[in-house]
Amino acid sequence: MNLHGVDLNLMVALNVLLREKSVTRAAEFLGITQPAMSNALKRLRQLFDDPLLVRTSEGMKPTERAQHLEPHVRDLLIQVEQVVQPVNKFAPEKSEHFYRIAVSDYGESALMPLVLAKLREMAPHISIDIMAPSDVSSHDVEQGFVDFVINRFDELPQSFYQTLLWRDNFKCVFAADNTIANNFDFDSYMEAQHIWVSKTGMGVDVGVNPDDVQRLGWVDAALNCIDKKRHISVFTRHYQAALQMVEVSEMIVTLPSKAAQLQKHNPNLVFVPPPFGIPPLELTMAWSPLLHFNPAHQWLRRLVADVAHEHADTSIRPNFEHRTNRELEEATVSP
Repeated sequence: MNLHGVDLNLMVALNVLLREKSVTRAAEFLGITQPAMSNALKRLRQLFDDPLLVRTSEGMKPTERAQHLEPHVRDLLIQVEQVVQPVNKFAPEKSEHFYRIAVSDYGESALMPLVLAKLREMAPHISIDIMAPSDVSSHDVEQGFVDFVINRFDELPQSFYQTLLWRDNFKCVFAADNTIANNFDFDSYMEAQHIWVSKTGMGVDVGVNPDDVQRLGWVDAALNCIDKKRHISVFTRHYQAALQMVEVSEMIVTLPSKAAQLQKHNPNLVFVPPPFGIPPLELTMAWSPLLHFNPAHQWLRRLVADVAHEHADTSIRPNFEHRTNRELEEATVSP
């Protein structure tokens, strides 16, 4: 193939067309007219000698050739972006960069105050929009609309980069005047009513299924391993709300230690280790390969990781690294 006849802008158009599966939506995303996008698709079909997208009763569908091309086109654009990145170093003390990040309630409460203290010292002019993971989708992150997401994840798209920020043990919290305070053990724990607090992944959650134990998280999965199931009376996604509720009730909340520490000076609450083993919770930062080589993004990502690692529990300190899910999967099958 004569590369002189290949327009790189066509690869950008192809990437968006295969993602949106609509000429109209692709044109809107790139800010061009629909006829211009239709012409780009015509040129792409000539270039690859394949229709790429075909109309069906369910809308436009990619051909087999298009499905094969999609990851290669995405990787090509990532490499091009890396090549054309400016060589100037990011100057945080002068930058007025605007970041958009999605952070779970746990991460926002336990980690972000530490990060913001560092930011005010090192980059006083930048701005941050802190969103909830339910405000964004995997698609938003993959396309770089969100700089990164901090949460605990059951699964992530293969293309995402990720790094483990810290691991955290659990604490049981209840009111000091709760009758369980006089005899806290496994039996009294199981007889009590509980507040569940958690949220994994991204996107809008349709609600909790109390019978789907594996999706309820660390605590209930650990109980399920010993054929036990606790009685959950309240489901919430906010740690501060859960701590406030146990203070005025006979209920117990079992939550990560760093979240429990938000109320560690409250004399009305008792903090004790769970009466059974629970694997540590993992807080992870994930981001799009499209932003991986962006200097401003790299700087903030490194700062967040450094702050998290500095405050990680040394007794359960993880092996910190950032890799894509694809690399992690390959590492598990490599000799």
